Amino acid sequence: MHTLLSILFMTVVGAVIGGLTNYIAIKMLFRPYYPIYLGSWRLPFTPGLIPRRRDELAKQLGKTVVNYLLTPEMFRKKLFTESNKRIVAQWLNDKIKENVFTEEKTINEWVQQIGVTNLPQTIEGKIDNIVVNQVAHLKNVLSTNSIEALLPESWQEKATTKIPDISRYILQKGEDYFESEEGYQTIKRLIDDFLDSKGTLGGMIQMFLGDSTSLVGRLQKEINKFLNAPGTMVLLTNLLTSEWKKIKVQSVTQLVGELDFTSTTARIQTYVKEELQLENRLDKPLVYYWKDGADWIAQNVVPQLVEKAFVMAEDKLEDAINRLNLQEIVKEQVDTFPVQVLEDLVLGISKREFKMITVLGYVLGGAIGVIQGIIVTIF
Repeated sequence: MHTLLSILFMTVVGAVIGGLTNYIAIKMLFRPYYPIYLGSWRLPFTPGLIPRRRDELAKQLGKTVVNYLLTPEMFRKKLFTESNKRIVAQWLNDKIKENVFTEEKTINEWVQQIGVTNLPQTIEGKIDNIVVNQVAHLKNVLSTNSIEALLPESWQEKATTKIPDISRYILQKGEDYFESEEGYQTIKRLIDDFLDSKGTLGGMIQMFLGDSTSLVGRLQKEINKFLNAPGTMVLLTNLLTSEWKKIKVQSVTQLVGELDFTSTTARIQTYVKEELQLENRLDKPLVYYWKDGADWIAQNVVPQLVEKAFVMAEDKLEDAINRLNLQEIVKEQVDTFPVQVLEDLVLGISKREFKMITVLGYVLGGAIGVIQGIIVTIF
């Protein structure tokens, strides 16, 4: 009986020692939170292991998060997926339909919402300035550049090749005119006016040659001969060619004189404003001008926009992660945690395991006590 009590006593003592030792060892991971001093001498094992190695723990956690948890590859797998692309595209399409292609807001209201006021007046002012500048530029070009410099070379060549046709046309029209009744009367009037202006000499010429009617017929024939003569064609062509060369080296202002650009500018400005009708046009919603705009953008713009945005974001992902410096962020956050929070965090994850370690201490201590009691009894 005495032997059994000795073994039982040693078993209990061993179990208590084993369990308490493991319990204290687990507590010493965190406790005490701060170092304890006796005077200037710090007690050993204070603070606990984790509070004492907190800085190293924070650094190691930062490295672990960056190298194994929040890696660029993980972000790529989680963020840049086809489902996310569809979600973003759908969100964009919904926003465009709800906010852009809606009957509730006019273009002018949209513009005012982003901080732009008096847009029609502003645009009209810009148009006035553009017209003034362009007309001034045109005036300067017409007054300082020759026609030869203004016209394309192909146009000049075309005009030169058309001179013989123009000469032929003029001669043909002249022949048709002088053969017509109107031409006949014109020649007769000219002859009568000429003879009347000569007085007696004119009367003598008329008596010698006959009446003006016979003179008109003769003169018509001579004019037709002149107009149909090959030399006349050459003469007129050379004359037109010479004049064309003279015209080409002159500016428009030299040919027609100073042009009234002031009234022209005002008329152009008025015409542009009347045609644009900005006040009325901007007072309508965008959907009024583009009924299928939302569908068109959804099919032709949003997919490409989302795809390009995802590609750009993926290209910049690693650089963005590096700029975030996640390792330092994790370290700083862990450094700011109270030790109690770290303890709760670790115990919350491994509470059952720590309990099992304590129980195992009791079991092993009890087993060692049994063995010790048997050894003591035997010897």
